[in-house]
Amino acid sequence: MVKEIQVRTNLIEEKKSEILLHKASRKLGIDSKEIMGVKVLRKSIDARKKETFFNYKVAVYINEPIPENSAPIFDYKEVSSAKEIHIVGFGPSGMYAALRCIELGYKPIILERGKNVQDRRRDIKAINQDHIVNKNSNYCYGEGGAGTYSDGKLYTRSLKRGDVRRIFENLVYHGATEQILIDAHPHIGTNKLPKIIQNIRETILKFGGEIHFNTQVTDFIIKKNQLKAIILKNGNEMTVNSVILATGHSARDIYELLHKKNILLKAKSFAMGVRVEHPQEIIDSIQYNCEGTRNELLPAAAYNLVHQVNNRGVYSFCMCPGGFIVPAATDSGEVVVNGMSPSRRNNKFANSGIVVEINVDKDIPKYDQFGPLKGLEYQKNLERLAFTAGGRTQTAPAQRLIDFVDGKLSTNLNETSYQPGLNSSPMHSLLPKKIGSRLRKGFDAFGKKMHGYYTNEANIVGVESRTSSPVNIPRKENLEHPEIKGLFPCGEGGGYAGGIVSAAMDGERCAEAAIQLL
Repeated sequence: MVKEIQVRTNLIEEKKSEILLHKASRKLGIDSKEIMGVKVLRKSIDARKKETFFNYKVAVYINEPIPENSAPIFDYKEVSSAKEIHIVGFGPSGMYAALRCIELGYKPIILERGKNVQDRRRDIKAINQDHIVNKNSNYCYGEGGAGTYSDGKLYTRSLKRGDVRRIFENLVYHGATEQILIDAHPHIGTNKLPKIIQNIRETILKFGGEIHFNTQVTDFIIKKNQLKAIILKNGNEMTVNSVILATGHSARDIYELLHKKNILLKAKSFAMGVRVEHPQEIIDSIQYNCEGTRNELLPAAAYNLVHQVNNRGVYSFCMCPGGFIVPAATDSGEVVVNGMSPSRRNNKFANSGIVVEINVDKDIPKYDQFGPLKGLEYQKNLERLAFTAGGRTQTAPAQRLIDFVDGKLSTNLNETSYQPGLNSSPMHSLLPKKIGSRLRKGFDAFGKKMHGYYTNEANIVGVESRTSSPVNIPRKENLEHPEIKGLFPCGEGGGYAGGIVSAAMDGERCAEAAIQLL
């Protein structure tokens, strides 16, 4: 007999061996000798009150043994001679579109403008240390997409968009720890994700798929509203049947190309703001009600904040406990910041995007001349402003938190994890009023929700501008573009995902849709 139950432990109990077995015995009212094993199905931390608890969902095996863990199985087929589907971009949506194609017996041909994960490292180092931005290889472009070197969070709210468990199991199949199947907020970590992505690449190649790195798509050949071919930067032309467009939210040249060709696009609301960085100890003390170093059993504390200011949401985004702030620019002349955490989340800082919703129909009328690209142009201008304020390198403009709210230039700044460095700047006057004024009220409100959060021991760093795509590439119910047959907008770049897992699920859906044309 197997029974699933909920149990919880406190910090003292958590240290005891076989505590889950004893808890299960008491809850079920049976002798512990009848329990042959307890399997953890779900684990979360509840730190809402003064005492911290671990919540478990467990399967209790009564008078029968726990079956051996069976590794997830995926039925990949040999597709080297099969019908082709072209995929532009090799981030999560592109990767999982390719894997799904192989499962279904179709050959994916992947075109990625950036480099493989190993070669990307040099360009990541260059932007951090030398302030050199490679336009095709950076934190956003290259094998694995933006998540590869900027965190690897797997938490998603998109539970109705596809099979989340299937994506997690596939990541385990390719080398991720089984812990991601259990944790309420699973996380792989930037240090471990590249190897998993390499394994995915090897699976695709092993079964006959093609992956072309350093291969940028620059044009589409369309005849009678049918996508016929794609043009590469080297001048080569590739005949296509179905194209899954999985270029990510930062491939601005693709949006501009589609707009130039009068292919239907829509401006999309998004969010922009700053990164706030605290010493991790401050966040730990707030969330765990502790002083000094947190209990060794507890991970670096995270937080989730939201507040309405003048009919716009101000909220935390991509919170990175024990993490780093990283430079996410994709072109020279711009400064963009993002956050990441290694798997152990053991850095001494916590950072999070704090962003303001931008309604493209109401908030930026001066940019209406740009049509569907108005949000994109607004985004660009803020990034250029940050570049100038930072000192015209990858040094980022920054201010102490209370100084920002009080409208006071910081005479000095706190230590930071941001490797290119910070430049004290009047962020309170540099940010557009629609963003800056709401951020100031938001930070004040957050300080009341989390006592200790509102402190000059924290820096705000600008700008956090790539939260999601400011452009939507429309698609019909069958996931095909409404005007261009054979074109399937996909993932974050199309405006249909917001993270690794939701992008992966959308990639699978687009693969299933694209094969219907063949």
